[in-house]
Amino acid sequence: MAPGLLIYDGDCAFCTSAVQWLEARLERFPRSIPQQHIDFAQYGLSLDDVTNSAWIVDTRSPLRMWSHGELAAALLAGQPSFALRWTGRMLALPGIRHACDLGYRAIAVNRHRLPGGTPACAMPPRA
Repeated sequence: MAPGLLIYDGDCAFCTSAVQWLEARLERFPRSIPQQHIDFAQYGLSLDDVTNSAWIVDTRSPLRMWSHGELAAALLAGQPSFALRWTGRMLALPGIRHACDLGYRAIAVNRHRLPGGTPACAMPPRA
C-alpha cells in the first residue's frame, strides 16, 4: 500500500512510537500524519473515529478506509514480501479479522499502560 495516508493520535507517545517502528520496518508504508495536524473530516472521519482508532485512508478513487484489525491486514497485504502479503490476507479472513479487532481494541484501551505510553495516551471513556 503506497498511496494513502495513516491517521493516528499524535498526542499518544505509544501510537507515535508504533508508527515510527512500523515505518522503519515495512518497505511500503503510507504517509503518516497525526490527527491533530489534518482535517480528518475531509475523509468522512469524526473526532470520535480518530480518537478511538488509527485509520488508513486510500486516497485513490473511490475512497476506501481501514481501521482496527483491518489496518494491520491492509498494511501487510501491500508489502512486496510474499510472507507479509500472505499474512495480511490471512488477517483479513472473517474469523481471524474478528480476533484482530479484539486485539486492537485491547491495545487501544490500554495504550497508556504499554511501554512508551503516557497519561496523554488514555482514551476518553465511552459515552
